[in-house]
Parts: sequence; C-alpha cells; structure tokens
Amino acid sequence: MVAQEEEDKFRELILYISQRCASDPKFGATKLNKILLYVDFFSFGKTGKAITGFEYQHLPNGPAPRKLLPVREKMIKEGILVLQEVPLMSGKTQKRTVNLRSPNLKIFSGEEIALVDFIIDALSDCDAKTVSDLSHRMIGWQIATQGETIPYETVFLSNEPLTEAEISRGLEIAAKINIAA
Repeated sequence: MVAQEEEDKFRELILYISQRCASDPKFGATKLNKILLYVDFFSFGKTGKAITGFEYQHLPNGPAPRKLLPVREKMIKEGILVLQEVPLMSGKTQKRTVNLRSPNLKIFSGEEIALVDFIIDALSDCDAKTVSDLSHRMIGWQIATQGETIPYETVFLSNEPLTEAEISRGLEIAAKINIAA
C-alpha cells in the first residue's frame, strides 16, 4: 500500500471510530489507540493485511500507532477533528477525538468496516485501563522494547498453554516428519 493510501485510511478510520464512539463515555485517547491496534492486527491475522498498515510501537502504557500524534495534529489543523478534554471524577482528563466531518467509508471494504464495528462493539463496556491491560497481554507488545515496532506477525503468537488436542496433533505431525526423514 502506498504511504498516502495508508495515511488516508488511517485518517478516515480515526474519523469513523470517533463518530461511532461519540456516545461512549469511556472513549478517549487510550481507547482510540487500542481500537486502531486491534483493527489492524486482527485484520492482519484474518486476511494477511492490516487495514491501515501503520506501524505500532511499544510504549509503557501499551501499543500505540507510531504516527498517531502527528496525523491527529494535522487533522485538527485542517479542521476535520477536535480534541475535547473532559475532566473525570478520578481527577484525570479524558482526551476525546471528535470528528467534524463524516468519514469517507468508500475507501474501505465492507469486511473492513464490519471488523471495525466488531472491535468497537467488543470494547464498548471497557474503560481505558481495561483496554490498556488487554493490550499488555499481546505477545508483540511483551517482546518489543520501548519504542520498538511491534511486527504484525506477532498476532499469530500466544503464550497460552497448549490444549491436550493441540499437543496430540503436534505429536502426530512430529511422528510423520520423523517417518518421512
């Protein structure tokens, strides 16, 4: 994908997610980061291709798109996005992206939008801490060092214990390989 196409999709995705999450009181910068992350990584896992193709980096609070801040600032300067700061009862400030124009969904396939909707719905009850904690379970984030790019291929890795069926199948494959060797 050409860099401009990637950025266009990323920008429209921010607008779409912001629009879809406008009534979600738990939607802020962290949740936006994690929705973008899951959309791209789940798309890669399902189709072999991320929706935006943007790089995600290891940050202390979890994975985040490497170019999110400059792209977001550019969108704000263009007058298509604002950053609304909402004081929370905890004393923290939630930074919500608010779209000022409708997203151009023509650049996405129906399957891509369906995946975005699925991720948004799946995380609808989650607050920033919950989505952040979930992202810390990703192997890619765990193995990357501070500031390092998280490879999309890490979506296929897991540190969950193998089931008996998986162990049995692995032993079957190993036995066939030994016979053929």
